[in-house]
Amino acid sequence: MTTIAMSAPAVDNFHPNATTSERRPTDGAAERHKDSQRLGRLTGLFFLITYATSIPPVLTLYVPALSDPAFILGGPFNAGVTWGAVLELLLIAANIASALTLYPVLRRRFPVLSLGFVAARVMESAFIAIGIISVLALVTLRATAGDADPAALAVVGQALVAIHDWTFKMGPGVVVGVGNGLILGYMMWKTRLLPRFLSILGLIGGPGLLLGSCGVMFGHFDFGSSAHSLSVAPEFFW
Repeated sequence: MTTIAMSAPAVDNFHPNATTSERRPTDGAAERHKDSQRLGRLTGLFFLITYATSIPPVLTLYVPALSDPAFILGGPFNAGVTWGAVLELLLIAANIASALTLYPVLRRRFPVLSLGFVAARVMESAFIAIGIISVLALVTLRATAGDADPAALAVVGQALVAIHDWTFKMGPGVVVGVGNGLILGYMMWKTRLLPRFLSILGLIGGPGLLLGSCGVMFGHFDFGSSAHSLSVAPEFFW
């Protein structure tokens, strides 16, 4: 979800002879509408930032650390992995910012669900932060490997990679399915702040992402397999 359209509220006609007190409700409604528009644009911007910062670490920057078992055994400093961590820190900031800017727009109509969306974004960000720590721990151990036992380092490296993998499966997997998919999709459907077909993608993609994550957790199929990719596709486009 990248943009949010704010529909104009019903505003009474302006009467030049009306008193200041009579005009205040209309003026207040117009000001609230402008604030909602600004917050909507900011929310769309923050969602764009989440996309821009979440993809490079997974596809390129983290690959040397997560795919090579010998990475932890030592070698030159890998700036790409560190830049991946920086991008994910920006992702955390954009995640939480997108929830905070959207909350004032939706809290009047959905006081519980809008707060639930904020909580989901914070929880997702917590999983991402744990993943960042595990990757940076790999970088630190690689730099200080020295004369450490290679077999022991390899076991520690596998554990850190496994932690990162599961934070990715639980955060962007399970939590996003509930927060971005079901909660946000439902609120967008009811308010029509987004075109209906996009809201439907969220309402379908949320359960699909949850089913895909559960399938991976219980060993029915592998992460990234055809079945898993099919189940998460609607959420990706949402």
